[in-house]
Amino acid sequence: MLDIKLIKEVNEVEFSTKENAALVTPGCVISSVPGFMRGHGTWLDEKENICSAVAGTVERINKLYSVRPLRSRYNGEVGDVAIGRIAEVQHKRWSVDANARLNAILLLSSVNLPAGELRRKTKEDELMMRHHLEVEDLISADVQSVFSDGALSLHTRSLKYGKLSQGVLVKVPSSLIQRVKIHFHNIVSGVQIILSNNGYIWISPTTEEDVETGGFTENFEHISKSVRKDIARLRNCILALVTHNKQLCSTIILYVYEASLSYEVKQLRKPDIIKEVVDSVMQRIEVEGL
Repeated sequence: MLDIKLIKEVNEVEFSTKENAALVTPGCVISSVPGFMRGHGTWLDEKENICSAVAGTVERINKLYSVRPLRSRYNGEVGDVAIGRIAEVQHKRWSVDANARLNAILLLSSVNLPAGELRRKTKEDELMMRHHLEVEDLISADVQSVFSDGALSLHTRSLKYGKLSQGVLVKVPSSLIQRVKIHFHNIVSGVQIILSNNGYIWISPTTEEDVETGGFTENFEHISKSVRKDIARLRNCILALVTHNKQLCSTIILYVYEASLSYEVKQLRKPDIIKEVVDSVMQRIEVEGL
């Protein structure tokens, strides 16, 4: 694990391509050496020094410096997995709250119809839009494109995306979600977690993967007490990691879950127990070299 240190004035020698862990505050000088370029989250002072404009971690790619804010609205990228809430039903599209500066857009042509049908959307399909997705529904989707103003265009053409039914939604800072290839995880038997890039985490019972419903069918089957208990425990484990500003991925969540089994679910909201559990997991990660 890299040590995160607060710096007031540094030069480019202290930042390598792999070690972009320095924590800076607004006004800190990142580089005073000519020839380097400033990126997002930086500005030039009167001496042409590259300075931080926000509080965050310094990132360097070749000769480009940028600062990733510790707390900011989600800035989507093509290929991201996002969870959102339907905010409005519009003409041939849904407006989706995806925890970004602007609401995302889900076009009628960018969804699979029930039963996984892929065909041209007709006037009848447009009239049935509220039947498929209505205001306040939660969905999982993929970022298809980013408009010039930063708004996102979503799609749910894959059968793994669609409407979310029974489960718990946990909102965390999007900067704490690690960028990985896989976002759907069966961490605990009977429980599925979606770690979306936009900071929304969905914890729900696992569903049958071979049922091709097009993402519109909701599962309201009875959930056993043990599964509900595991969902609540995972929620508290995630909040414990967020409390200590730790990066979130399937491995660390599993480790915290295992370390928390000696406590009752309700005990995992006590600060002293949270600290004990998280510290033990950090020691385990350090020993294993993850």
